[in-house]
Amino acid sequence: MTTLSTTLSTWLSQDAPAILVTVAEARGSTPREEGAGMLVGREACAGTVGGGRLEWTAIATARRMLEDGSALETLDLPLGPATGQCCGGHVVLRLERADAGTFAALQERERRELTARPTLLLFGAGHVGRAMAATFAPLPLRLQWIDGRAQEFPETIPAGVERILTDSPLDPLANAPAGAGYLVLTHSHALDFEITEAALRRGDAAYVGMIGSATKRAKFERWFRARGRDAGALEELTCPIGAALTGDKRPEVIAALAAAELLVAFARPLTPSPRPPTPARSVHS
Repeated sequence: MTTLSTTLSTWLSQDAPAILVTVAEARGSTPREEGAGMLVGREACAGTVGGGRLEWTAIATARRMLEDGSALETLDLPLGPATGQCCGGHVVLRLERADAGTFAALQERERRELTARPTLLLFGAGHVGRAMAATFAPLPLRLQWIDGRAQEFPETIPAGVERILTDSPLDPLANAPAGAGYLVLTHSHALDFEITEAALRRGDAAYVGMIGSATKRAKFERWFRARGRDAGALEELTCPIGAALTGDKRPEVIAALAAAELLVAFARPLTPSPRPPTPARSVHS
């Protein structure tokens, strides 16, 4: 996914002037949150502040600024009366002529936003794993894609995805931050069970999902209990993944439904359980 700072860098290198439009304030029902931004050039735009008449007004104002040389303006817009939009909220837009300082500020903001993104560990680079990685790459996540089989990864890894080639998948799991999500879909049921068990035992996951059927889940639950694990942790397991799935087993469909589950899970407040983290162990596939 191309960032605003990358786009601005390209435009500045081409001596193409631009206006950065930022949502400075957002009160009530608004189409975008504070901090959302877009770049407006004479012929092109990048990003969005919400679409509709609000964005049309911002673009028109920005292009007028490009013509008359204005450096800074503010638009104070009650969405109903000013734009005819039905949101009913109130938006203040800041419009500023972009330069090298704007580029540096955008880079820093994007760095902070990236750091704040929730982490998702995706185990497995088979056909479903590849569909998952392609689906999750544009989302606001820090995605680690883990497998021990180099040949299963595509030649081109989606932008923003970190490939981790390892025969010890419990190592990155042990090092994951609190509130991470775990999607387990390796080539081996035994390996799936080991990874899922370790994720559940951490007790601080936002989401633990394992690919499979109701039968696979029942088998895992018996295996989990037989190892003396806390059966209460099983309440945190999503299996099958994609709860809305109704028999459609296409990887792209499974990936889309799993993405929806994950985004909802990441939006919930984290309430860690008292279960201790699981120490790293080597698991060889």
